[in-house]
Amino acid sequence: MNRRAASSSSIAAEAVLARQGRSFYWARRLLGPTHAARATRLYAFCRHIDELVDKAASGEAARAALAAARQAILDGATNDPALQDGLALMHECEIEAAVVLELIHGMTNDAESVRMADESELLRYCYRAAGTVGLMMSRVLDVADRAAAAHAVDLGIAMQLTNICRDVAEDARMGRRYLPASLVGDILPVDLIDPGKILRPILRTGVANLLAQAEVFYSSGEAGLAFLPARSRCGILVASRVYRAIGRRLAVNDYAYWERRAVVTDWQKAGITAHALVTLPLRAAFWSRPPPHTSGLHRALLGLPGIVARHGD
Repeated sequence: MNRRAASSSSIAAEAVLARQGRSFYWARRLLGPTHAARATRLYAFCRHIDELVDKAASGEAARAALAAARQAILDGATNDPALQDGLALMHECEIEAAVVLELIHGMTNDAESVRMADESELLRYCYRAAGTVGLMMSRVLDVADRAAAAHAVDLGIAMQLTNICRDVAEDARMGRRYLPASLVGDILPVDLIDPGKILRPILRTGVANLLAQAEVFYSSGEAGLAFLPARSRCGILVASRVYRAIGRRLAVNDYAYWERRAVVTDWQKAGITAHALVTLPLRAAFWSRPPPHTSGLHRALLGLPGIVARHGD
């Protein structure tokens, strides 16, 4: 990719992040210029793959677009400018094609009728939709220690669980139910948009349960911050804390996602940022290598790229 094309891609990626990734757009300024630029391009690349489904005219069109993207990753060549920049970033940061293919696999699931059966299925989806992004982000941020991968996956899963809980109604309007039947029953998506009184307690409990799981994954994800370059730690920490705040807004609203969308205001983001920058770097755990990863968190993910089985799994 020539310099002019690279500059054009960077400008386009910046616009995508500013418009559609406001939480990360807020936090990425703490990463430093090189890592912030790469992270912005990564966001635009992943968003482009996501939108091959969300903006498709039909499920058939979405599947065809994703199949073309998959072939582009396998071939290492494409005429699609967004995929071209993604391929350039993969080469620049040594991002494994297998990880990107899992992201595409996850988006292919979204092109079908989404009805999550249980929490294991949901966690595998969260890995594909966002745990893969965590793995790619590790490469973008020049993380060398392989032990960081498990924590990167966990932070991505935590954020995706938060997204799912915030966007239940929005996803239901697209015919998707990510809340697993094992928690809420085999509810039709249309019944999640404005649930009746009988369903509301069940849905509140289901959302609360998933957000409690998200907190476990956030804790594991943040435990891996010490693997990051020093300047990048604060940026990823702030992104994590802003996302965690979305879940806490849902809790304040008694998990009633149907009443209002949980939003973290810029003032609240500023407070979260100040607290993170002032207090957390003072803790020894922020700088020290964490204890071994809790492998049980990945029991449902064994066999996927970046997931290492340990004795007893």
